[in-house]
Amino acid sequence: MNHPTPALAITSAQREQLTTWAHSHTAPHRQVIQAQVLLLAADGLANTHIAAQVGVAVISVRRWRARFAADGLAGVGRVRPGRGRPPTIPADTVAAIIAATQTTTPEGRTQWSCRTMANAHGVSPATVQRIWASRGLKPHQVRTVKLSTDPRFEEKLVDVVGLYLNPPDRAVVLCIDEKTQIQALDRTQLALPLRRHRPSTVTHDYKRNGTTTLFAALNVATGQVIGQCVPRHRHEEFLDFLAQIDRKVPRRLAIHAIVDNYATHKHEAVRDWLAEHPRFHLHFTPTSSRWLNLVERWFRDLTVDAVRRGAFRNVPALIAAIHRSIATRNAEATPLVWTAGVDHILAKVKRGRVALQQVQSQLDPQK
Repeated sequence: MNHPTPALAITSAQREQLTTWAHSHTAPHRQVIQAQVLLLAADGLANTHIAAQVGVAVISVRRWRARFAADGLAGVGRVRPGRGRPPTIPADTVAAIIAATQTTTPEGRTQWSCRTMANAHGVSPATVQRIWASRGLKPHQVRTVKLSTDPRFEEKLVDVVGLYLNPPDRAVVLCIDEKTQIQALDRTQLALPLRRHRPSTVTHDYKRNGTTTLFAALNVATGQVIGQCVPRHRHEEFLDFLAQIDRKVPRRLAIHAIVDNYATHKHEAVRDWLAEHPRFHLHFTPTSSRWLNLVERWFRDLTVDAVRRGAFRNVPALIAAIHRSIATRNAEATPLVWTAGVDHILAKVKRGRVALQQVQSQLDPQK
C-alpha cells in the first residue's frame, strides 16, 4: 500500500523567498518552476498532482524535493556538476569575445553590436547576447564621468558633505549655481495632440528666439528654490542674486552657500561684497565635481518638466515657464537628504583612479 508523501518542511523565511521566485518575471525559468513545485509540495500536494499542475515529470518533482531537503534554498534553480546540457561554445571563444568586448572596437565603429561581434568570432548573435548578459556587459551604453584632479579634493569634499549631513545651527544651507544658455525654442508647426496608439508629436526643427540664464539657490532643508533669470552671467548678476538671497533669508540665520569654482564666484567685487555681509559663507566644490552640488539635480528636473518639450515664442515666455516651474516646485517641496558618507565617496574615487591608471598604462606602457 502506497503512503501519501508528507508535506515538505520549509521555514517561513524559505517560503517567502520561494514565493518571490515563483512569481518572478526576471529569474531563470528553472528557478521559477522549481520554486512553484516546492511551494506546492509544502502545501501537501501529491507528487503526481504537482507534476500535472506545473507541467513537469514526476521524477523531477521527487528529485527537487530531495535536493531541497538536503541543500535548502542554495540548490533551487542550480544545475549540479555533470548534469545538464554541455556547452557548445568553446571556453576559448567565450574568453575571446569577452576580451574583445572590453578592450577593442570594430573597424570603423565606436562599439560592438551583437551582429558585428558574432561575425568576428563565427557565432550567432544570440550567443553573443547570452555571453554579454551572463557577464553583465553592455557595450551599447556609455556614462559620462570625470575624476577630479583638485589637489584639495578631500578637504572640499569633507566640507560640503559635512554641510549636508550635519548643517550648522541657526543657519541655512543653499546650493547655488547658474544654468546658462537656456534657449527659447519655438517649433515651426503646431504639435499634434496625444491620441490612442499615437504619442504627441513635435517638429524636428525649431526657431531660436534667444536665451536666458537662471541663477538658482536650492534650500537643502526645505527643498525650495530661489530663482532669478538674467540675460548674462557675469559677477554683476551674481552679486544681484546674492542681494536677493540676502533679502529673502531671515536676518537671524547665517547663509552657507555651496558653489562651484566658476570665476564669477571668486571675483574681487564678490569678495568685497562678502566681506561686507559676514553672514554669507561660500563653500567651493572640488573641480569637475558638479554632482556634489544638489542644485544640479534640480536643473535636470527643470529641463525635463518645463523646458525640453516646451515651445516659446520669445524669452519672456521662457522665463514665465521657468518661474511657474519654480512656484510649483516650492509648493510641493520636501527636504533633501544626502546619504553618501565621505569614506564611501573616497573609496569610489580611489577605485576610479586605479581603473583610469590601468587604462592609461595599457595605452602607453612607458608611463
